[in-house]
Amino acid sequence: MCHRLRTFIEPAVLSAQFASTIYDTGLLMTLKERYNVTANYSLGNASHSGDEEEQKDISNFYMIYNILHASTSILTAFYLAILGDKGFRKLPVCCPLLGYVISRAMLLLVILLDWPVQVMFGAAALQGLSGGYASYWAGVMAIASDQSTVEQRSLQLVSVEVAYGVAGFIGSTTSGYIYNLDIHTEHQGAILSGLSMLFFLLSLTYTLFILNIHNPTIHSQTRDPQEEHKSINDSKEEESKHECGTLVNAPSNNSESSPKLADTYIGIFPTCYNKVNILLLVMAALMYRVANGRFVDILPTFMVKKPLNWNAKQVGYGNAAGFVIFFTSFAGTWFFSKCLRDVSMGIIGLVSFASGLLVMAFVQKTYMFFIARALNLFALMTMPTIRSMLSKQVDASSYGKIFVLLELSFTLASVITSPIFTKIYQATLDWFAGFCFILSSILSFLAIIPVGVVAYRTRQQQGYEPIPSS
Repeated sequence: MCHRLRTFIEPAVLSAQFASTIYDTGLLMTLKERYNVTANYSLGNASHSGDEEEQKDISNFYMIYNILHASTSILTAFYLAILGDKGFRKLPVCCPLLGYVISRAMLLLVILLDWPVQVMFGAAALQGLSGGYASYWAGVMAIASDQSTVEQRSLQLVSVEVAYGVAGFIGSTTSGYIYNLDIHTEHQGAILSGLSMLFFLLSLTYTLFILNIHNPTIHSQTRDPQEEHKSINDSKEEESKHECGTLVNAPSNNSESSPKLADTYIGIFPTCYNKVNILLLVMAALMYRVANGRFVDILPTFMVKKPLNWNAKQVGYGNAAGFVIFFTSFAGTWFFSKCLRDVSMGIIGLVSFASGLLVMAFVQKTYMFFIARALNLFALMTMPTIRSMLSKQVDASSYGKIFVLLELSFTLASVITSPIFTKIYQATLDWFAGFCFILSSILSFLAIIPVGVVAYRTRQQQGYEPIPSS
């Protein structure tokens, strides 16, 4: 019997993420060049007014760009996910990659043909309609899960995250040098945009023609399918009973009433579904994601304004510092998980993120920027631990539902808060450009409260023990 060579999704992730990070630098520097010329021309070369006008133009561009990408990707991403679950596993990855190739080609045309940068709004909408990042990353996780056994799944998913961080770090540190390769030509940034399109095309080609999805779990099973199905259902039922027993206070002596509790459903969730804890955790996750998302939106504009006024190389180093946090947060999670609970790790991540943002608000020199980033070393521990706590509040059969609702709430929150923070940033440019970072820091500190309340409630619930019968 002929066996195909086993392949992995990591090469596609490496190529796509490298392409994405160099594109981010190319787009930012193109915006800075175009809007700087426009602002100085319209304001008679008044440097201070020109810088302020440039900041407003760039921040408005990113606001519209991000809203278009987020809002257009919602329906498409769900539809592609459904098709992926029906057997077309590569589709949720290949469609977004094709959209990325076309949109990166549009940036190349903007540079070569001197098209207006507003053309990139069409690129953002195209990315969203092709599935966007939501469909792409969900598809990558699904393929990585298919390629691993149950015992090795965590290791497989972590390897994909590490590949993402490595590619982002390499792309960020080299993007400035690539951008300057054609510094003496009329179309600076064309080489970088062309390389971005090429690496996305390589990722698409690999996924479409080379990657084969091999599920070792399926191939290693030798039992009868009906027997296997019955065994899986029995194990899920036992797991559901166990989870409901820890989440619901049941100081009753009736031993026959507890198993029935796991089989009772209200709507799509079982009765052990703790609505208060779910709402508190979603609230904490939303506050963190709003704070993090708006910080990421404003940071590129902040880096190219005075007093930093960074060039392409410095922007690349600044972005690379953000990808270092992937490694340090993973190391922190691996280390702290040996001695701390989820709630403690989540609070460490929130404090790390909030303190870094507080320092970032007062950055005046390059070294201060990297000090602020150093304080963010454990910032990415927050969401994995909140998701872990969230999964412990519902039955295992409800994981997919609750996580889909969580991601949808993130997207809607982004669409709502992006213009609000952008306008606040523009209104405070004159007297304190870091004011939005302070707002994000406050949101992150406030997110500690619902996480702590959930920890207290869970400890109280687990403290109830059935009274032994006489």
